[in-house]
Amino acid sequence: MFRISIDQTDKKPIYKQLLDQLETAIRSGVLSSGDLLPSMSVLSSETGISRETVKKVYGILSGKDLVVAKQGKGFYVADPADGAKPRILLLFDKFSIYKQVIYNSFVHTLEGKAEFVILTHNQSLDLLEFYLDNYLGKFDYYVVTPHFPLDETSQKRAVKLVSRIPNRKLILLDRLLPGFQGNFGSVYQDFENDIYYGLAQGLDQWHKTSSLRVITMPQSLYGQFIRRGVERFCSEFSVPVEFLTGVPSQVNRGDTFLVLNSQLDYGLVELSRIIRSNDLKIGSDVRIISYNEYYINEIVLDGLTTVSADFVQMGREAARMILDRNLSKVHCDFKMIRRNTF
Repeated sequence: MFRISIDQTDKKPIYKQLLDQLETAIRSGVLSSGDLLPSMSVLSSETGISRETVKKVYGILSGKDLVVAKQGKGFYVADPADGAKPRILLLFDKFSIYKQVIYNSFVHTLEGKAEFVILTHNQSLDLLEFYLDNYLGKFDYYVVTPHFPLDETSQKRAVKLVSRIPNRKLILLDRLLPGFQGNFGSVYQDFENDIYYGLAQGLDQWHKTSSLRVITMPQSLYGQFIRRGVERFCSEFSVPVEFLTGVPSQVNRGDTFLVLNSQLDYGLVELSRIIRSNDLKIGSDVRIISYNEYYINEIVLDGLTTVSADFVQMGREAARMILDRNLSKVHCDFKMIRRNTF
């Protein structure tokens, strides 16, 4: 049975103690839709709180659409279907330009029908644990990008931490956690298979390529999965492939470059300079494909070809799960967007 506990020595105001306990109990499901709350007189008598303080707290909860007053009957926990706005905690690993696309799509789809807070865990399991210690039970949904170190110890700890979030409140975004089971929601990429099928969408052009040269950084979190997909594609379709950790000094006619790090970084600029300094034309003599789509790609190099997950879809589908109160697992679309450079 749910009981209120007030600490008169706590520096937190008494009304705030009562408000936090009731709101947490409602959002965590300890108090369910339709439950009758104690009358103001009863709660005042049981806790030693003034009736005016209880009235103030019930008023705040009513304003948040968590509690409804029924004439002559008392205060009841509201049914979310009656219009209460769900509270969402977004736990992103970082706020990159791609997360911005996801975020914009997520917010646009919600259309003001939810309240949310966004925090970044910076791929730190300690920081994720801190957030869960402080915010678990205070939100209706937790949207997490589970990007953490891929060693076995870290992945096991990630599964253990994320398991603290009830399945009915959890949406994993951008990646599934291997070994994590349950009826949670997810909109995810499959890095190895996605890059394979993304490159295959340009099959009509690969016969013009003498070599696929992949530029990636050693610290790329999912580089090993993407590499396996690229190697499988090149093996099946007889495309010579070379993996590089930086821009090469020598560029040859017929090369196709796949740039796995950000298309807005120094590497892409330097690659373009070297191609042009050799009197080669981008898009015909040498071609470039960048990993991940962003709005500005339409004008970069007169149109930069990309292979990318649909980040707009990713944000939209996550928001729809919340609006429809129907969690599911969705493999995000991944495609080649053909432009001038390929």
